[in-house]
Amino acid sequence: MLDLRKLSLEAQLTALLDGEVSSEQRHELEQRLANDENARRLHEKLRHGADFGRRRLDDVLKEPVPLALVRSIKSTQPPKTPIAQRATRPQVKLAPSGPQALAAALILFVLGCGIGYFVATAPDAVEVATTTSTTAPANTSDWLGDVTAYQRLLIRQPRHLVEVPASQAEEISSWLTTAIGVPFRVPDLSAESWTFQGARVILGDNRPVGQLVYSNSDGDIISICFRKDAQPPETDDFKETIKDEIGLVTWHNAGTSYVLAGPSAEATLGQLAMKIATAI
Repeated sequence: MLDLRKLSLEAQLTALLDGEVSSEQRHELEQRLANDENARRLHEKLRHGADFGRRRLDDVLKEPVPLALVRSIKSTQPPKTPIAQRATRPQVKLAPSGPQALAAALILFVLGCGIGYFVATAPDAVEVATTTSTTAPANTSDWLGDVTAYQRLLIRQPRHLVEVPASQAEEISSWLTTAIGVPFRVPDLSAESWTFQGARVILGDNRPVGQLVYSNSDGDIISICFRKDAQPPETDDFKETIKDEIGLVTWHNAGTSYVLAGPSAEATLGQLAMKIATAI
């Protein structure tokens, strides 16, 4: 356990936040916080800094993996060196000695204290970040998350894909145009071995979204989703992303947002989306 008497107040409070103090040390620091206004103010800054860092890390971990990266990993060939040959290579132990481990722990502790202090002593930056996140317009990824969830639902219930079947083409056209407020045509994808099954209306970020559902002979399912743009997009370019087993291709045109959702392993999603964009 750390000897708090040899540390600055900032380091002591950082250790308290990290749970690196004994029960007696915790009691001593809590008593000081109860009686020292400056210590309470510094503790609050350090706590805000730690919370801000955790939120930023969570945001990074939630970012979708680029579809091209996943396909590159899937297409990578295994190493050609025989397993038996690799097993005969001498193994090098990299376990640190006791003094090395202690030195590394001390270095990491000092770095952690320094980062927490500098983040905490910049409250303006934290406040700006918080203000920006509360005043920024709605993230378009919200409705993409809903589209992904509905696509997973379709995969799990292939016998109940649509609300209105493909045989009722006129009903689909009038129904979706009225519900979504976007004129459209049902793309013919039979040349690409995709058969139109029908349509649904789903919710994306609490707004109505039209969904055209297709399947192929292998049992795979794709869907074309579209809705009115909430605001003008920054770009109309096609963008491919992946969320677990679902691949997404997004684009915009004439005040409408489009998403093609399908299996992430389908390498032609991008090309298929370009054909759909000219036909829908």
